[in-house]
Amino acid sequence: MSENRIPLSDPDISTAEIDAVSAALRSPRLSHGPLVTAFETAFAAYVGRKHAVAVASGTLGLLASLRAYSIGAGHEVIVAPYAWHQIAHAVMLAGATPVFADIDYWSGTMSPEKAQAKISPHTHAIIAGNTNGHPAAWSALRGIAERHGLLLIEDSTEAIGSRYQGKRVGGFGDCAIFDFSQPGALVCGEGGMVVTDDADIASGLRNYCVRRMDERFSVSITARLPYQSAMSDVTAALGLSQLQRIDDILARRKRVEQYYYDHVKSFEGIKDPYIAPDVTEVHWFLYLVHLGTRFTRPSRDAIVEDLRTADVAAAAYCLPLHQQRFYLDRGHRKGECLVTEKVADRVLALPFHAHLTDEQVSFIVQTAKDASVNIGAGSAIYL
Repeated sequence: MSENRIPLSDPDISTAEIDAVSAALRSPRLSHGPLVTAFETAFAAYVGRKHAVAVASGTLGLLASLRAYSIGAGHEVIVAPYAWHQIAHAVMLAGATPVFADIDYWSGTMSPEKAQAKISPHTHAIIAGNTNGHPAAWSALRGIAERHGLLLIEDSTEAIGSRYQGKRVGGFGDCAIFDFSQPGALVCGEGGMVVTDDADIASGLRNYCVRRMDERFSVSITARLPYQSAMSDVTAALGLSQLQRIDDILARRKRVEQYYYDHVKSFEGIKDPYIAPDVTEVHWFLYLVHLGTRFTRPSRDAIVEDLRTADVAAAAYCLPLHQQRFYLDRGHRKGECLVTEKVADRVLALPFHAHLTDEQVSFIVQTAKDASVNIGAGSAIYL
């Protein structure tokens, strides 16, 4: 790639973040310490939850959450196979069995009806994600969880700032998981956060994630083996600074989103991204283009390659979980989740970050359009 390459993501880092990390590096504490506590307090307030526990990654955060809720061997957990971050791997790491429920065609989030159909006597939890920033159908999912006595976990990695029925994401599950690696809006290298209103669960999470020096001789706390999955103060300094700027970061991303809307509309048959009636606000994780039915996975991949040749980074949005080798080796097969497979084969993720200019977006869209013509598919791109 040349120096003019347009990356898929590019974190929005200002001098405030650089100064915050520099101050942390000059402090006597680099590991888990007071900056992590400050980040947890601020993040809990932002999403409207009572407790937040910082973790080394979203996957480890979910693993610790499942352990805190005593979910493991012999238990089934319903998950969607469609997402960018495979946080659902934690289900297998916890010893539980993931059961894949298909998605809604329009929103890309877990279908409540499909989740309902997957419930068995062994089901203990549902993990639903706010896919690509679009909130899941939380009212329906909460109703299902309550009727069947199930734990409801929210994966909000891709949707920080989005709102469902006026309420920010992160407030709908019994607990909610956030991951702060790229390409999200709040990026602090690696790391994540688990939020909940349950003080006992928050305490259990901390016991699984970190062991302070003064706790290492505790009879009760040392009854559980920790994952050593705490966040460092250096990471927290970056995350806290990003959180303090999150409204500005999201506004800058909204401006780029409008650039895409304006340029994409110049092509016949293209629609704005779908937003469900109960969704108040969406902050997209990536800018996704859904290719028409005449496209196949190879033709989508050919467009990705044409964009790469033009120094534009693009990607398939996801390889469905049930089609990944680890799960294929455990008996899962193509055809289990037909909507997911149909959508995933034809979704193209284009660069989306606050540093994109109107001219760059115009170039990206035109290059993608030209690539679609080059492979013989004409103008059958729609959003």
